[in-house]
Amino acid sequence: MPPSEHHAPPLLQARGLRFTRNDDPVFGPLDFAVDAGEALLVQGDNGAGKTTLLRVLAGLLRAEEGTIELDGHPSDPARRARAITYLGHLPGLKADLSAMENLDFLCGLQGRRRSQLPSNALAIVGLAGYEDALARQLSAGQKKRLSLARLWMSPAPLWLLDEPYANLDLEGIELVNRMVQAHLREGGAALVTTHGAYAAPPVRTRLLVMEKAA
Repeated sequence: MPPSEHHAPPLLQARGLRFTRNDDPVFGPLDFAVDAGEALLVQGDNGAGKTTLLRVLAGLLRAEEGTIELDGHPSDPARRARAITYLGHLPGLKADLSAMENLDFLCGLQGRRRSQLPSNALAIVGLAGYEDALARQLSAGQKKRLSLARLWMSPAPLWLLDEPYANLDLEGIELVNRMVQAHLREGGAALVTTHGAYAAPPVRTRLLVMEKAA
């Protein structure tokens, strides 16, 4: 008999995930998975719990019930630090550091993608020439692009992207799509929240629709 085919576990698997705030249900229970090379598009209206879900997956909030596995192993702080990078609504930048200093600082905390240099990442996101600009001097769109440069530098295989198209023009939206496509080609995965399908990466995608809890 031929040997049985081995299937790698999902990069992320959630089972029975539920979150409440002040005894009021926010979402769940939810069951979903995302494999290497694909994206999970998380859709829902404001208040449906999309941001809360990503914060739970990132370890910033604790779920009321359920389990989270990363690459077949129970999620814990050390494993999340290696496996996940989170892009939230706030840029997560130090206002009085330059664009380059912000990237150097974050790479010192989180590591960086092999053979990728901060100067290259700034060029990829359209910020070549802004290396010495202070973060507080950048526009909202430029801050988002600097956050995308930090995302591109991260060695983590799983990206959690909360409304990544916000504050970006059409060129910026295409930039996000190209980044996600490249990340998935290299074996990564992404969770992307959005209000609707008007902006979504053109990649192999699963869909999770969240509704406001009753």
